[in-house]
Amino acid sequence: METELRRRAEARGLHISSSLPEGVVSWVPYLLKRGFYDALMREAAIAVGAALFGGSPHSLFVDRKGRLHLACPREEINAGRIGEPLLGNDWGSDAGASNGSVPPTLVPSMHDTRIVSVASGDRHCLALSAEGEVYSWGDGTHGVLGHADGSTSARPRRIETLTHVESIAAATFKSAAVDDRGSLFIWGRATLTEKPAGLGYELDPATELRLTPKRVDALSEDRVMGVALGYNFTLAVTDAGAVFLFGSSRLGALGHGLSTSEVLPRRIEALAETGRRFVAVAAGKDHALALTEEGLVYGWGDGRANGHGHEQRTPQLVAALAGVRVLLVYAHACSSCAVTEKGELYAWGEGDYNSFNLGHGVAAPQLTPKRVEALSGVKVAAAAVGFRHTLVAGKNGVVWGFGERAALGLGEADAPPGYNVVQPTLIPNLRVRTVP
Repeated sequence: METELRRRAEARGLHISSSLPEGVVSWVPYLLKRGFYDALMREAAIAVGAALFGGSPHSLFVDRKGRLHLACPREEINAGRIGEPLLGNDWGSDAGASNGSVPPTLVPSMHDTRIVSVASGDRHCLALSAEGEVYSWGDGTHGVLGHADGSTSARPRRIETLTHVESIAAATFKSAAVDDRGSLFIWGRATLTEKPAGLGYELDPATELRLTPKRVDALSEDRVMGVALGYNFTLAVTDAGAVFLFGSSRLGALGHGLSTSEVLPRRIEALAETGRRFVAVAAGKDHALALTEEGLVYGWGDGRANGHGHEQRTPQLVAALAGVRVLLVYAHACSSCAVTEKGELYAWGEGDYNSFNLGHGVAAPQLTPKRVEALSGVKVAAAAVGFRHTLVAGKNGVVWGFGERAALGLGEADAPPGYNVVQPTLIPNLRVRTVP
């Protein structure tokens, strides 16, 4: 079994050292875990648009056949802002969608393209195909769609310069992709308020946007395994378990304890000093999370969502999660969540003033991790947290949502009336891909 697991790991491009990491006693469990995390970082079957700065609230889904679905307020479809006009259906009529909400609906132009992963910013979306091709659509104002003409497109359009991609990420002002060689590509806005926005490379001072994907050459000697995009900073985790950060350090988001910004990637020394290997990262507006292979979570930055309840300028272990083994971490805007080995969901942070995006049944901040009790009977496999709404996928592919109704695609027949869906509610007629 060890030989076969090594062969599969090498086929995926994973670097496996000749000796076991400290504290690990057997190769088989270690290789199984490496493969598990590798799959998780590359396949995200659900994504949400944060709508943090007036963007289009929406949800993306990849079903078990690899088909792409979109749910959003129908006005966004009719205006052609975030999806193809009418999605091939007459959602513009009152009979088409209840309460102004388009339910999860197939995107017509992607019907014959098998999708494995999706990502979403405020006003744009990305989709990754099984062939390693990246498609983008939405508002191209900040160069986030990756096309040389800087255009806006309601219909998904392939980014021609990207091939053999294995993971994608999107945020308000930028997008990113990691290919099968571990190379990181980022594009979008270079600076925000005269500070670097986290592209990871130098641009001419007169240049505000990078319209097409560009490799982060400063990480060319490292194999990047995962990337997370904050509002104006970026995290990258490498195959060796190191975490790099670059961009603006507002509220301590860069984790080096200083207020200085970093144009080029810089390793987070406080994480390196722990002696632990990190396997995943997550980024919100001004906070970040990093996950170790033992299932420990470190958080820093904005105190509303870093898990500590106070601003933290260097990474520290999130005490409220120390008693559970975490497999997945997510962050977006001012919110975070974590999925444990037992399939439990913990959520914390702050949405907008009337948001129920944390699943605790109240529109109030929750500054430290708290289990979502309403999902105690669900074995959670994945999640996507946003500014106004959150999606949760169970092991069987069933999807639950809570927060802003229109962004979830839930009509009056699916949940009690009102602007928000207060408790986790089943999204009918849909099952998404999940990692075994």
